Amino acid sequence: MTRFGGLRTIMLGAALSLTAGLALAEDNTVSADQILSALKPVPVTRGLSAGTPQANPSAKATEAGFLATLRNRTTRSLSLGERDQIAEIAATKPKIDLEIQFDYNSAAISKASMPAVQELGKALSDPGLRGSTFLVAGHTDAVGSEAFNQDLSERRADTIKAYLVEKYGLAGGDLVTVGYGKTRLKNPDNPTDAVNRRVQVVNMDAKTASK
Repeated sequence: MTRFGGLRTIMLGAALSLTAGLALAEDNTVSADQILSALKPVPVTRGLSAGTPQANPSAKATEAGFLATLRNRTTRSLSLGERDQIAEIAATKPKIDLEIQFDYNSAAISKASMPAVQELGKALSDPGLRGSTFLVAGHTDAVGSEAFNQDLSERRADTIKAYLVEKYGLAGGDLVTVGYGKTRLKNPDNPTDAVNRRVQVVNMDAKTASK
């Protein structure tokens, strides 16, 4: 499916834990329970090296301070350096994959994909995730110009955030949006692959995992 034909598909990219992937059903359905399980922080273990933020109080404080500066920021206000720093932190955090379709050449969520977004809203409203900061990161494939893809990825991330805030009462400050356009392809060997058209939802704050 090309960018200019019918509905657009993006992938909300991800993993069950810091290292494991969540395999979705062929029809791409996913329940709130699956999303909740994927996004729950992994308890800190003694096996963590001293260099990780969880094991290094200074690094953890630096990370927390940076995340605090992102709250209530607009997607388009983020610098390239900040986007790279967000990606670096997100790489070690719990994530979830969903498949979302948007209307043609648009950031409007398609009717067919609304149930998946609603399940996401239910999961993020769960008390088990209370206090976390969630990243909603938009990605595209490599078709089209860099400027077009950057704008599209930002608008789609913003659409997901706006829906979650309006329909589920989530605090806007707890949802950080960022767009990466075509700069971080999930499958760089096939730049036009549909898996590259995705939005990552990441639990950026693992403080609820502390024991």
